[in-house]
Amino acid sequence: MKHLRIIILFIVAGLLFPTYAYAASPRVTADAAVLMDVETGQVLYARKETDHKDPASLTKIMTAIVALEAGNLDDVVTISKRAAYFARGSIIDIHKDEQITLENLLRAALIMSANDTTIAIAEHVGGGNYERFVQWMNIKAKLLGAKDTRFENTHGFTAPNHKTTAYDLALIARYALKNPTLAEIVSTRKATIRWHNSDREVTINNTNRLLRGNYVGIDGVKTGTTSAAGHCLIASATRDGRQLVAVILHSDARYQDAKKLLTYGFEEIPAVTAATLNQELGQVQVTGGWEPDVAAVVQETVELHIPEGQEQNLRTRIWLDRSVESPVEQGQVVGRMDFIIDNVRLGSTLLVAATAVAHKPWYRHLVP
Repeated sequence: MKHLRIIILFIVAGLLFPTYAYAASPRVTADAAVLMDVETGQVLYARKETDHKDPASLTKIMTAIVALEAGNLDDVVTISKRAAYFARGSIIDIHKDEQITLENLLRAALIMSANDTTIAIAEHVGGGNYERFVQWMNIKAKLLGAKDTRFENTHGFTAPNHKTTAYDLALIARYALKNPTLAEIVSTRKATIRWHNSDREVTINNTNRLLRGNYVGIDGVKTGTTSAAGHCLIASATRDGRQLVAVILHSDARYQDAKKLLTYGFEEIPAVTAATLNQELGQVQVTGGWEPDVAAVVQETVELHIPEGQEQNLRTRIWLDRSVESPVEQGQVVGRMDFIIDNVRLGSTLLVAATAVAHKPWYRHLVP
């Protein structure tokens, strides 16, 4: 096993980065909001992100996560009396003893926000025990780092201890969007839900109006509305391979708020150069070579999107091999460089040998 040495460098604002004209942070009507980079988890904007809020139907994102991970989409679910008789808010009107696949139930829950289907989902995946499924939702939330979240149901209707935060919802949505099936469903504008062994079917539209507009790159996620929660939205968009997610809670203009945050993240936060191609960052000892060591250089130029005021928090962690055996090829990997803000790794790049070092034959090591 190679022995590594760790070098931690603190990047001082103004030495590495040029001066940029940053746009002012957007003003939103939401009581609480977060903008997060899906790949890295970096928070690009936050407003009262740790305040406890009612999530309304944004709850269904966690319902879907647990259903996808603990269930089988091809399962045929027989509707129970409890699910059939749940008639609050948006429903798809499932009837007792009807059969429908878990996938169709899930699509109805995420696309049209059907509350009754979440009951059927939880009962089926939870082995007939609705409360067990809700418990799984809470366990999963904690595993994702959503420590200020507590669910009491699968649909999001207001309950005494049914609470979360904008930051926790961003964590949950970030995780959810990495599941290809869930990501596909929440980006669907319209779908047809079909019952099993029946001619019954219904066409549903996504409640997320951004998907029916012309905002560039929009690809999810979910709306939520109750009298206590107000108008809520989690929206995601992808541009040039970079995906951002905006959480909007208790807003007077949720779609405009979301677009403002996403546009801010894509267009107003500049890319800054954190490392440059062939930048030398240390020396690695070479065993048995014609040269005693070789320079470790950056393999590629790295650009990061860093909001105003966070530049001084950027630091790098450099991992270098203590030594390598000759011969060494130019471009051979000898370490790694990570870029970190507030314990979140924004990216990394490999460190490679700047030059080749040939092997010195054993007899050339002999003393004359």
